Amino acid sequence: MRRRPGALALAAASLAAAGALAGLSGAAGPTGPRGARGAQGADVVLVTIDTLRWDAVGFDGNRRVETPLLDRLAAGGRVFTDAHAHNVVTLPSHTNILTGLYPYQHGVRDNSGFVLAKSVPTLATYLRRAGYATGAFVGAYPLDRSFGLGRDFDVYDDRYPRGTSPDEFVIAERRGDQVIAAALPWWNARRGHKRFLWVHLYDPHAAYEPPEPFASRFKDAPYLGEVSAVDAFLKPLLAPLLAGREPPALVVVTADHGEALGEHGELTHGLFAYEPTLKVPLALWGPGVPAGRDPRPARHVDLCPTILAAVGLPVPRSLPGRSLLAPPDAGLGSYFESLSTSLNRGWAPLRGLVARGRKFIALPLPELYDLAADPREQRNLFDQDRRLAQAMARELPAESVWPPRKGGTSAEAAARLRSLGYAVGAAGGKAAWGPEDDPKRLIALDHALQQVVDAYSRGRYEEAARLARAVVKERPDLAEGYEHLALTLSRLERQSEAISVLQGAVARGVAPPSLRLQLGLALSEAGRAKEAVAVLEPLGKGGDAAALDALGIALSDAGRHADAVAVLERAAENDPANPKTYENLGVVELRRERLAAARRNLEKALALNDRLPISWNTLGVALYRLEGPAPALAAWEKAVGLDPRQYDALFNIGLVAAQAGRRDQARRALERFVAAAPRERFGDDLAKARAMLAELGG
Repeated sequence: MRRRPGALALAAASLAAAGALAGLSGAAGPTGPRGARGAQGADVVLVTIDTLRWDAVGFDGNRRVETPLLDRLAAGGRVFTDAHAHNVVTLPSHTNILTGLYPYQHGVRDNSGFVLAKSVPTLATYLRRAGYATGAFVGAYPLDRSFGLGRDFDVYDDRYPRGTSPDEFVIAERRGDQVIAAALPWWNARRGHKRFLWVHLYDPHAAYEPPEPFASRFKDAPYLGEVSAVDAFLKPLLAPLLAGREPPALVVVTADHGEALGEHGELTHGLFAYEPTLKVPLALWGPGVPAGRDPRPARHVDLCPTILAAVGLPVPRSLPGRSLLAPPDAGLGSYFESLSTSLNRGWAPLRGLVARGRKFIALPLPELYDLAADPREQRNLFDQDRRLAQAMARELPAESVWPPRKGGTSAEAAARLRSLGYAVGAAGGKAAWGPEDDPKRLIALDHALQQVVDAYSRGRYEEAARLARAVVKERPDLAEGYEHLALTLSRLERQSEAISVLQGAVARGVAPPSLRLQLGLALSEAGRAKEAVAVLEPLGKGGDAAALDALGIALSDAGRHADAVAVLERAAENDPANPKTYENLGVVELRRERLAAARRNLEKALALNDRLPISWNTLGVALYRLEGPAPALAAWEKAVGLDPRQYDALFNIGLVAAQAGRRDQARRALERFVAAAPRERFGDDLAKARAMLAELGG
């Protein structure tokens, strides 16, 4: 008999063989249980904290962290001490939470190359149909509306900074207090109406840089400092609810996944699926929620049925989860997967099951753990209990058949996700994997890639280049190695070497869109505009914003300014919230001597993100010619304040400040320019700057 989609119950024979191993099913009936009657019609607040380990909060036993607000909520609510995610990266995990479906059911298997189908309803869909106002406020790019989760939210606020050099590992995120500050006006304006609010706080994600006072308090544990800061950020939203100053609300607090922090050799997350990254904190609070600690297995797929049942709405039969507030339903298990390195690097896919205290990990080198006796997963029992492992392997859902279909990843998305530390690429169509493909055997390579990023981020560019060359030598089929190496060489002003590296990758057939975009940008930077246009034009046909932006500048560099404007205007139509497009339009209009149009576009870019140094530098040139020295100097100072490597701005300050009689300002700028500007690019200007300094007495 064919298994019903989504029903993962183990067969009776397997149960016997596995020693009463748990099944994975448990869907509610057509209307679902009513385990929290007091919450019917109540507001709903879903809080997802990115990259939060289950043991990094006070209510789950951490004595070092400072989470008084969450601890208070947990003390008055229900804490599930055995909760698990189904993915270990952000987008698919949040899709599991919001749809109530396993990843192989809704189809989103990684952070890149997947978009939630319009036909798949979400929690926002169900609650909006029931008359709820729906609002979402997210903290970082992996949950960008382009991935499909924004449907059926009246407001989907993903206004993190854009245009700030994602290729240089600058994270497109906003701090948790900014997310809450954006959410509160929406929440308060709809008091008296049924409300569903989802807030996503990204802060605990690497790199760990907590704000004060938590930076000082957690100098030796910055990750816990980030978690403590999140607790403080949530206070304006949750404290009034806990104090009874808001209408009744069901509050759900969880994480999308955890963080390895070096356990099992994994530095962050996205590689393995051991408990530090798969197990998550989970607390429910609100009317009808019985207080206490609940040891029953809980899963992300249970959250959607739990919320729907609690507020008195039908639970669709298609959902594989069950309400966590219903009477105990013994024998539930949970499917999980970690596919990023397989989809993006060609490594073996990782899938597995957690059931009745056992965890099976399906890899070329399989693993089996008794979580109750061995919570740190130090003793692999596969060889000792192959019968149980084989029974669990047979129960991997047939619907999760490998490989999933991955769509194309835009150059912009690839650059942004790589800036967050995620693997992004396109692996070949491999159908079988051996021990050499097991991520446990490739952990050193993953470390090497992360070391490249770390060295680059710390300004140790020679070290980064050396490490990246070693990666390319070891895995010449891995696009990440070439991209990291070329980026580092460009920062070292060795543009011709960077171009050679990227062209070598293309010749080998390693040429995802992100690499070809990088090649086009490098050619343009090196003054080889016609070659850049030839590389970028095929990418631009797909409408990708980053490719169109790069093509527009390359066309302008080639003297085709009208064509450049047409391309950039198309980019603006496709993505009107992208400040980089308006920045590039400003540059091109300045070259066309259309000063007012240049200023208009640059001001539009800065209205979207006021931390764009190139926009400030270019605006300074337009303002100098339109209004004179004072506003121009202010704009250039802003540019170098944001990025000390804006050498054109430094030279402009020196030149114009000297003409305006601002000798000290001119001297400071010229001294910085002479000390840091690359001789290869600024040879003539360096000579002029030294001559000006001599005249100024510097």
